[in-house]
Amino acid sequence: MDKKVSVIGAGNVGATIAQRLVEKELCDVALIDIIEGLPQGKALDLSEAAPIEKHDAHLSGSNSYEASAESDIIIITAGIPRKPGMSRDDLISTNAGIVKTVTQQAAELSPKAILIIVSNPLDAMCQVAYEASGFPRNRVMGMAGVLDSARLKAFIAMELNVSVENIHAFVLGGHGDSMVPLPRYSTVAGIPITELLSKERIDAIIDRTKAGGAEIGGLLKTGSAFYAPASAAVEMAESILKDKKKILPCAAYLEGEYGIRDLFIGVPVKLGKNGIEEIVQISLTDDEKEALQKSADAVAELKSLLKK
Repeated sequence: MDKKVSVIGAGNVGATIAQRLVEKELCDVALIDIIEGLPQGKALDLSEAAPIEKHDAHLSGSNSYEASAESDIIIITAGIPRKPGMSRDDLISTNAGIVKTVTQQAAELSPKAILIIVSNPLDAMCQVAYEASGFPRNRVMGMAGVLDSARLKAFIAMELNVSVENIHAFVLGGHGDSMVPLPRYSTVAGIPITELLSKERIDAIIDRTKAGGAEIGGLLKTGSAFYAPASAAVEMAESILKDKKKILPCAAYLEGEYGIRDLFIGVPVKLGKNGIEEIVQISLTDDEKEALQKSADAVAELKSLLKK
């Protein structure tokens, strides 16, 4: 492969990202983790699946950041996972230290890379990575909106018993309880869901979307979601690696867009070979603007905790 992606963190999310990247033949993958044997074992296992899955992407596993050198994209999943009953906010102090260290080491070896942050609490960890890397804002982004939008799409498909391929939906704002699903921009084969579902059903779907991660964590008991988060990160990486210029909702650093400044918040962006090539500003109603601002306020509160 002529492209290389390093995945930092070989847990369930990281290993699944590595699997999907190579099975799509998007790139070679370096899987990095501090636990001795873990990234090596998972990389070898995935390599042994290659003859069956019919791909020739190369995987390596290492405990050293040297293996990540000259990456086109670095996907950071490192950190402790959210456990049942734990909010994303509870993770902030521990994961901030982990993400800072990881980013500094990886960015030094891949100074031209694009960073995709998956670690929680997502919006705050993007801020940590942005400051630790010194990269321009177009090369630092967070995986959140793609995942939250996928959950919204899945629940709409379940409700209407239609193909997920017919559904387009946007979720903006922070990755947490303050996220902002947009029913007006959510459609089935071009038909707004507001014409297909009652407000009561839409509200129920929105509530379930906001609690999507917690619902899975509660069912698993000893872990958190990883299949859908991995798919979301890979969709972002694919748009960058193939210069597809998909418009996807991602956590981006805003400098006045949507009336928000100096914060990472989920908004529609165009993803291409240069990372975030455009922040797409869509028109919002007064209620939607208010909800997005409340979400930004919640992210700002998290950001303030990073300085303590």
